[in-house]
Amino acid sequence: MQKFKLGVMVYLSDNIKEELLKVLEFGIETCQLGCWNMDLLTETYAQLVNEAKQETGIEITAFWCGWSGPRVWNFYEGQLTLGLIPETYRYARVEALIKGSKFAKLIDVPYLITHAGFIPENPYDLNYQGVVVALRHVAKALQENNQYLLLETGQETPITLKRLIMDINLPNLGINLDPANLLMYGKANPVDALDVFGEYVKGVHAKDGEYPTDPRYLGKEKPLGQGRVDFPALLKKLYNLGYQGSITIEREISGPEQIRDIKLAIKYLDEVMETL
Repeated sequence: MQKFKLGVMVYLSDNIKEELLKVLEFGIETCQLGCWNMDLLTETYAQLVNEAKQETGIEITAFWCGWSGPRVWNFYEGQLTLGLIPETYRYARVEALIKGSKFAKLIDVPYLITHAGFIPENPYDLNYQGVVVALRHVAKALQENNQYLLLETGQETPITLKRLIMDINLPNLGINLDPANLLMYGKANPVDALDVFGEYVKGVHAKDGEYPTDPRYLGKEKPLGQGRVDFPALLKKLYNLGYQGSITIEREISGPEQIRDIKLAIKYLDEVMETL
């Protein structure tokens, strides 16, 4: 089987060249570029990114666009703070995503990724109807830039995410599959989830984790191969579905332990792909 390209998450900063050089040091070819600070989405920072891309040869496969305002990653406050679901923050976050689209165009990146939030399973919920309208507006803005909007898995069941995409009903919508998120939010087995929405997957995170056991808090993230994600089965199914994008390693810790776990993840994924 042809191997997938491997990547890693990096974040926009004044030191973006150094961040891409670290990707080179890992011996991999791609990254997703993330940003939560909307003040950095300027032509000046786009120029820094473009210079870093040219000097390092690293391909930025997607721009992960955050938004302003509070964000609490649990099952309680998360309902009130994450994504475009909370009406209080919806307008500002729509504007942030459109700003992110313009930035992504400046750095020649075709995919914009974000979390929609805790999408209601009830399609008659007013927040569900509101987010359909909001995301349709965002997706139309991305269409003008020849971009896809990818919704990252996590806070919703696979069928709810598929319903949202179908109800928005635009051709430039897709999914960034984070298999660990599906487990950590208690929403699905990621291998089975591909049977529901596999045709929409345009990006993939390599992250591992456990199901939640405390009703208030997410399950624990784990180093790759130490959680419940069945990566051999997942990668095989992605290949059979015709997925041709990168597998982007995401380890949401910092410091030396993060570097160590990324290196171990690269080794683990290389070994998995050798067996497929």
